[in-house]
Amino acid sequence: MKKVLLLVATVATLGLVSCNNAQVKAEKALQDSLAEVARLDSIAQAQADSIQAVIEAAEAAAADTLNQATEEVAPVQ
Repeated sequence: MKKVLLLVATVATLGLVSCNNAQVKAEKALQDSLAEVARLDSIAQAQADSIQAVIEAAEAAAADTLNQATEEVAPVQ
């Protein structure tokens, strides 16, 4: 009878340890997933900032070109 109780206690302990280990792994997977999302969000923000800078530079260049063309045209008198 003692051996049966010892066996049941051992199986219960191993089952508890196994479940706890799975929970730790699941928590680590969640943290890794959140870190990956944050990394991808950072990359997307950097790309958006870069695209915005290119758009602003193109607008400034277009305005400069328009101003230069306007200055080169002599006023009609």
